[in-house]
Amino acid sequence: MTRLFLHPDRLFPATPAIRDIARALYAEVKDLPIISPHGHTDPSWFAFDAPFANPSELLIVPDHYVFRMLYSQGIALEDLGIPRCDGGPVENDPRAIWRRFAQHYHLFRGTPSRLWLDWVFAEIFGLDVRLAADSADHYYETIDAALKRPDFRPRALFERFNIELIATTESPLDPLDHHRAIRESGWQGRVVTAYRPDAVVDPEFPAFGENVRQFGALTSEDVGHYAGYLRAHEKRRAFFREAGATSTDHGHPTAFTADLPRPQAEALYERILAGGASAADAELFRGQMLTEMARMSLDDGMVMQIHPGAYRNHNAPLFERFGRDKGADIPVATEYVRSLKPLLDRFGSEPGLTIILFTLDETSYARELAPLAGHYPALRLGPPWWFHDSPEGMRRFREQATETAGFYNTVGFNDDTRAFLSIPARHDVARRMDCAFLARLVAEHRIEEDEAHEVARALAYDLAKAAYKL
Repeated sequence: MTRLFLHPDRLFPATPAIRDIARALYAEVKDLPIISPHGHTDPSWFAFDAPFANPSELLIVPDHYVFRMLYSQGIALEDLGIPRCDGGPVENDPRAIWRRFAQHYHLFRGTPSRLWLDWVFAEIFGLDVRLAADSADHYYETIDAALKRPDFRPRALFERFNIELIATTESPLDPLDHHRAIRESGWQGRVVTAYRPDAVVDPEFPAFGENVRQFGALTSEDVGHYAGYLRAHEKRRAFFREAGATSTDHGHPTAFTADLPRPQAEALYERILAGGASAADAELFRGQMLTEMARMSLDDGMVMQIHPGAYRNHNAPLFERFGRDKGADIPVATEYVRSLKPLLDRFGSEPGLTIILFTLDETSYARELAPLAGHYPALRLGPPWWFHDSPEGMRRFREQATETAGFYNTVGFNDDTRAFLSIPARHDVARRMDCAFLARLVAEHRIEEDEAHEVARALAYDLAKAAYKL
C-alpha cells in the first residue's frame, strides 16, 4: 500500500518567497468558521441525526462528481448502486460498490474530486494509505466502523467542521418539515433553506402544470390567473423566510430576462397554463419571472441567485433510466449583457437589492460579468461553480474578474454540494487558492501585505456572510 500524504503547501505557489506570503495569509484564515450559504445537503440528516448508512451510500451514490467520472469510463450506474426510476435491479452490496470505486480511483488524478476525497480520507477518517484496489477493504472497514460512532453523526460532524451556517435548497412545494424539526429539536446548529422555484416557474420542467396546481392548493390562491400566481409566490417566500431563508435560487437554462407590460404577462401566463407552449414562450416566461422575482426580493429582502448555463439531462437514455442530476448536465455558452438588460433597467441600480450571478461559461468573466458587477449596485459575482469549483477554475476567476470588479463585488465562496463531508475540503481549497492569488499580488507590489490579510479574511468569511444577509 502507498502512503497517503496531504502536503501542507499544496496549492501554494512554487516560488519560495511567494509561498511564504501565502502560508502567512492562510494561517490566519484556515480556522475561520465555515459559511455555506448555498448547497444541496439533505436537511433530514440534521433533523433526525441518524447514522450514515455505509461508506458507499455516503460518498459514492449521492455524488455526481464521483459517478459521472466512473460512468465516462464505461462503468454502469447500476453497478454503483444508483437507483433506477423503474425500480429495476442495481448493485445493492455497498462493499462491492466501494471496491469498484477503489479499483478505479486513479481516474480522479488531477481532479478536484481527488483533492476533496483525499482530504476527507485523511482528515476525517485518519487514513494514511492511498485508496486503491489493495486498500479498498481497509478503507471500507475503517470508514464503516467510524460511521457507527456518535461523533460521526451529522450534527457532530457539523460542529466538528466548524460550520456556522449551512443553507439547503428546496422547491416551493416542499413543506419544510425537516427544517421545522431542526428548529424544534433544541440543537443549536444553524440550517436554513433557500427558495428554488424552478418547478413552478419553468414551463419545461417535468409535470409543470400539476406543480402549479399543487402550488395554488398549498397557498389557497387562484393560480389560474397571473395575479393569484404571483401572490402564491409571495406567500411561499414568506413561509421560507420563517424557516430561515435569506435567498432564492434560479437554475434557468439562460440568463434571459424580460419586463413585459402587465397585459402581455397575463396573456403569456394563460398560454403557458393552457399547455403546449412553444419553446419561445417558455423562455419568455422564465425571463419574465426572473424580473418578478427581483421585484419580490426588493420587497422582502431576499438575496437572488441566478445559476444559468447548463444543458440539463443531456444524456436522454440515462435520464429516462435514472432521472435528474446524474452527471449529464453540460455547460453551454451563456450571454449576460443583453439578457439581463430588462431586469437591470428596472432594478439594477437599487442599493437594497442583491443579485448574485454565477456562470458555467468562463469566457464571460472578463468580457461581461466583471464589467456588469463593477457597475450595477445590485449585482455581485458568485464564485466559480460546479465544473469550475477547482483550483484552476478559482485561479482563472480571480485573474479575469478582479481587475474590473475588484474583490468586494464578489461574495466569497460557497460549496454548492450534496456531498456533506466534502464541505470543509472545498472551503480549504478555496482559502488556499485565494491566499495564493493574494500572495502574488503582494510579491508584485500591487497590494500591501496588511491589505492582503484583510482581503483573505473577507473572501473566506465576511463577504459570504454579508452578501447572504446572515
